[in-house]
Amino acid sequence: MNAISIPVEHQLLGELLLRSGKVSAEDIERALELQKTTQDRLGKLLVDLGMLTEHDLLEAMSGQLHIPKIESSEFPELPPEIKTLSPRFMRAGKFFPFDQRDSGLCIAFADPLDHETLESIQLVTNQKPIVYLATETDIRNAIEKFYGVGTSSLGRLVESFGQGEGEEGVFTGEDAEHLRDLALEAPVIRLVNLLISRAVENRASDIHIEPMERELRVRFRVDGVLYPVEAPPRQMASAVISRVKLMAKLNIAERRLPQDGSIRLKVIGKDIDLRVSTLPTMYGESVVMRILARNDTRLTDLEKLGFAPEMLVRMRKITSRPHGIFLVTGPTGSGKSTTLYGALGQINQTDKKILTLEDPIEYENPGVNQVQVNPQIGLTFAAGLRHIVRQDPDVIMVGEIRDLETAEIAIRAALTGHLVFSTLHTNDAPSAITRLIDMGVPAYLLSSSLIAVLAQRLVRVLCPNCKESTELPAAALALNESKNPLPEKMTTYRAVGCPACRQIGFRDRVGIFELMELNDELQREIVRTSESNTLREIARKNGMKTLREDGFEKVFTGVTALEEVLRVTQETV
Repeated sequence: MNAISIPVEHQLLGELLLRSGKVSAEDIERALELQKTTQDRLGKLLVDLGMLTEHDLLEAMSGQLHIPKIESSEFPELPPEIKTLSPRFMRAGKFFPFDQRDSGLCIAFADPLDHETLESIQLVTNQKPIVYLATETDIRNAIEKFYGVGTSSLGRLVESFGQGEGEEGVFTGEDAEHLRDLALEAPVIRLVNLLISRAVENRASDIHIEPMERELRVRFRVDGVLYPVEAPPRQMASAVISRVKLMAKLNIAERRLPQDGSIRLKVIGKDIDLRVSTLPTMYGESVVMRILARNDTRLTDLEKLGFAPEMLVRMRKITSRPHGIFLVTGPTGSGKSTTLYGALGQINQTDKKILTLEDPIEYENPGVNQVQVNPQIGLTFAAGLRHIVRQDPDVIMVGEIRDLETAEIAIRAALTGHLVFSTLHTNDAPSAITRLIDMGVPAYLLSSSLIAVLAQRLVRVLCPNCKESTELPAAALALNESKNPLPEKMTTYRAVGCPACRQIGFRDRVGIFELMELNDELQREIVRTSESNTLREIARKNGMKTLREDGFEKVFTGVTALEEVLRVTQETV
């Protein structure tokens, strides 16, 4: 293995600092005198003596060594997981691995002249270190944030639980009281709380805790993609999962059946709701926590969800109707409920009574009467909807139409003067009609009650700091569904990656939409036939943009990348 070399100027650091006026000759002389007893580097001594700031030292060292510097604000929200580098080693070597590239492992170093540490990193990771300069404070804070150094940090907790013999036996007890005692231990409480707070800081939508044969895997879902994070030892699985179940008021002794619960708490100043789901697997219970931020203003702003101005006008027209059914369709996790909350936000006024029936209630909506479905006591969507109609509402939101009974009651409500919002699982807007008729809904009732169907998907937004222009691939021209042909050469944008987006190239998500409004022609066709292809042709003739078309428009305006649109519309170039 070749030794790692750091380029060093012949000019000494002290001379460089003296010439820049950052320190005086007396300052350097005093630091050199102290160096005889401490053996520390000159720069560190000047900082310790208060004669130089860390940032001034960083600037000087960067110029002396020709090594780029990096600020803590440029560190990614989720650093790469390098299992061979322990937090203890990072603290001792004063370095922080912040990115992983094909060319090597990017490392923020306080002392890049520490060749022994650099060679050790290359040896244990089998990757070439790409060195950046950072202040010791920024590195220490980053290790604290991502790996932990204090008594309440994940790193120290993981290390303390990993020490000693017989730990595994402690955490695999079958007794319910024993599990409860473990879940109430202070270190376990701190560990679970830290996992949750770190997930919120990283904008995660879900926390996945998964026991495997030899490890306990923890992952955060950020912008729809799962990323691994540092996890507790496998022997802590029972304690960690029991703690989560206890917080969610679940039965910690029951590990053979799935359970659902919720947790409400305040994390880093934000009111958070966690929807907890447990599922028995081969090696223990898999736990998923969905993170929902209460009082999220994005829920009442359809523009922030990705609606174009022209579609916003159409949505306002739909939500201002006095009666009828408005459906939002798409697969699980495509943002259907969020869109419905946004639609409700447009009409949530004191002159309207709004009632919702949800499973679960994902967000609190001030001014709206929200009802939680509970099938265990007979409060199903159909039963709840039957009683809601008697409450004299103006607007009703049903979380999902799952069966014929719910569909029939919703249609009856729409035909008797109520505006009904709901969701359905179909691939596109015309298929919603086919699905309802397949359920058994009479076509004539559907044609007279349905006012519009919105299909949607979520695509990741290109990072504005690093996206690069590129030409649209020729193969993509054939996938264009727009009536207007594309030019042979069109500039679009692609994901690159930078520290701000954790080298992913994307940050946050927006929707792409397909809005089908019913008119006389479509209503007649629904009664005549339920063929989705025929309905699609008529809807497109009347101005409906497909999911692909809306996605391509967001590609051309630089919002997202071509591969994102093709990924969610099930096509590849």
